[in-house]
Amino acid sequence: MCGITGWIDWKRDLRKQVAILETMNQTHCHRGPDAEGKWVSRHAALGHRRLAVIDLEGGAQPMVRRSGERSYVIVYNGELYNMDELRRELEQCGHRMESRSDTELVLRAYMQWGPACMSRLRGIFAYAIWDEAEERLFLARDRIGVKPLFYAVRDGAFLFGSELKSLLAHPDVEPVIDAEGLAEVLVMSPARTPGHGVFRGVEELRPGWWMIVNRDGIRKQPYWTLESREHSDDLPTTIERVRSLFQDTVRRQLVSDVPVGTMLSGGLDSSAISAWASRVMEEEGAGPVDTFSVDYVGNDRHFTPNEFQPNADAPWVKRMSEYLGSRHHVIEVDLPELIKALTDAVRARDLPGMTDVDASLLLFCKEIKQTATMVLSGECADEVFGGYPWFHRREMVEAATFPWARMTDQRVRFLSPEVTRITHPVEYVQERYREAIAEVPALDGEEGLNARMREMFYLNLTRWMPTLLDRKDRMSMAVGLEVRVPFCDHPLVEYMWNVPWEWKALEGREKGLLRRALTGILPDDVLWRKKSPYPKTHDPGYLTAVVDQVLQLLDDPQSPLRDLLDMEAVRSFARSDLSKVHLPWFGQLMNVPQLFAHWWQLDMWMREYGVSIKV
Repeated sequence: MCGITGWIDWKRDLRKQVAILETMNQTHCHRGPDAEGKWVSRHAALGHRRLAVIDLEGGAQPMVRRSGERSYVIVYNGELYNMDELRRELEQCGHRMESRSDTELVLRAYMQWGPACMSRLRGIFAYAIWDEAEERLFLARDRIGVKPLFYAVRDGAFLFGSELKSLLAHPDVEPVIDAEGLAEVLVMSPARTPGHGVFRGVEELRPGWWMIVNRDGIRKQPYWTLESREHSDDLPTTIERVRSLFQDTVRRQLVSDVPVGTMLSGGLDSSAISAWASRVMEEEGAGPVDTFSVDYVGNDRHFTPNEFQPNADAPWVKRMSEYLGSRHHVIEVDLPELIKALTDAVRARDLPGMTDVDASLLLFCKEIKQTATMVLSGECADEVFGGYPWFHRREMVEAATFPWARMTDQRVRFLSPEVTRITHPVEYVQERYREAIAEVPALDGEEGLNARMREMFYLNLTRWMPTLLDRKDRMSMAVGLEVRVPFCDHPLVEYMWNVPWEWKALEGREKGLLRRALTGILPDDVLWRKKSPYPKTHDPGYLTAVVDQVLQLLDDPQSPLRDLLDMEAVRSFARSDLSKVHLPWFGQLMNVPQLFAHWWQLDMWMREYGVSIKV
C-alpha cells in the first residue's frame, strides 16, 4: 500500500509551493518507505509515498500516461484483485501496458471509461487522477472503505491525503474542532461518523463514492450501494456459493511480489484464511505459509473468561499452526512496551482510538514486518456473517441505538457540564443512529425480525466495520506493512447481504453459514469453536498504570482533560474497586482500563497536535 496527497489551487501557482507539497508528502513516509515522488503543474500538485508490493520496478508514482495530446496523472493507494481480467479488457480496447502494476490499470481504465471505470475495479483502493487538459481531479475510494481518503477545502484550494496528518501539514488547515468534532472524539470515538474528518472543515470521502473537483466546484456521488432483493438460491447452493467466493477471494489476494503471511488467532476467520492460503501456496510450490499470532506476557496467568472472550487463543493457535505445518511466529507484548505504544497509536491514527487494542496491533505489525511485507487478516467476517454477540441477544437486537454503544449514558456522566451542554452527547448519538437507519435499503414486504436484522447488518457494515478497518490500516501502515482483508471482498459482501438471517445463523450459532461452508477446510474443533475477539491484556497492572496516569493529568493545570471531564466524577470512580466494575462502554473490548486509557490518549492528542476547541 502507499500514501497519497495532493493540492489543487486555482489562485496560486503551485510550482512555487513545492516545499509545502513535500512536507505533506513526508507525513506519509511510514506508509511508503520504499520510494517517493511528486508531480507539479500550475494548478495541481500530487505527492506519493510507495510501499512496493507488485511490479517493484515499474510501478513508480505519480504515474503519467498520455492519450494523444492529453496527459493523465495518478496517485494510487491500493491493490486490485482482478488485474488479469482488467488488463485483457483494456488491451482489447487498444491499450498497451508499460508496466505490470495495478496503478497503470486503474489509470488506463479511467482514461478509457471515465468515472464508469469504477464498476470494473475489484479491490481496495483510494486514488486521485488529474486530467491536465480538462484541469479536473477525479478521486475515488473502494466500496467497503478499506483504504482511507480525507480532504478539505480552503479559500478555493482543494487538499487531500491518505491520513489526517497530511492535511494538517498544510498551513491552511488548522487542528481545530468544533462542537460536532468534540462530540465525535468524546462520545462517538473510537468510532467515527462516515464522512466526518473530526477537525473543522475536514471531510472523508465515503466508501463507494467518487468525486470530481474542477473550477466549477466539487461534485460527488456513490457508485456502489448495497441492494436489497429476495435471495433466490436454496441452502445447499448458498453454502457452496459462499465456499467458492471465499476460496476465490483468498486466492486472488495472495498475489504479491514480496513475502506474504497470515495473521492467525486460532479463531474461525483467521484459521480459515490461513488454511486456504496454505493450500494455495502448496499448490503453487511456494512452501509453508508464515503465520503470526500475538499474545501478552502474563496472559496465561491473568486471563479470565467472560461473555465476549470465552477462552484464550494460545492453545488454538498452536492447534492450527501444527495442523497447517506453518512457519509460526508468536509475538508477545509486555506491559511497559504496550503502555509506551499508546502514544504511538495516537500518532498512527491521528485521533484517540482503541487504546491498548490499537497499541498491541501496532507492535504486532512492527514485528511481522521483520518477516513479511504483506499479510492476510480475518477482519470483517463478523460483520458480513453475523458473528458478534449483539446479533444474537434479544436486548441488543432491540436496542434503539448502536449495539456497541449501548452504555453511552454511563460514559457521558464523566463529561464536564459545559461539554455536555455544548455537545448534547446522548442526542448526538441518537441523531447519528437515526441517520444510519434511514439509509438502510429496505426490502419490500420484509418485516419483523428479518427487517431488523437487515438494519443490524447495515449498522455493522457501515458504522462498526469502518472503525476496525481504520485501526487495521493505520496500525499496519504505520510500520509499512500491507494487510489485506479477504472477507471485505465486495462480491462476497454483496452475496451475503441478502442471505436470510436464519441461514446466517445455522445451527443456532454465530456465523453458522460460514462454518458450514468451511467444512473440510478446517478441523471440526476449530470450525465450531466459540467466537473470541482480538486478544487484549488481562494484566491488572495495566489498569493501575492508566488510572494513575489520568489522575496525574487531572492534577496538571495544563491538561485539557480538566475542561473536558467532570474531574470529581472521574476521581470518585478511580477510588472505587474498579476490578469489580464491568463497563463495556464500546464494543467487546473497551472496558474500564480502556476508558482511562482513552482519556490519556485524548490528553496526549490535544497537546501534541495542538488541538483547539472553537464552538
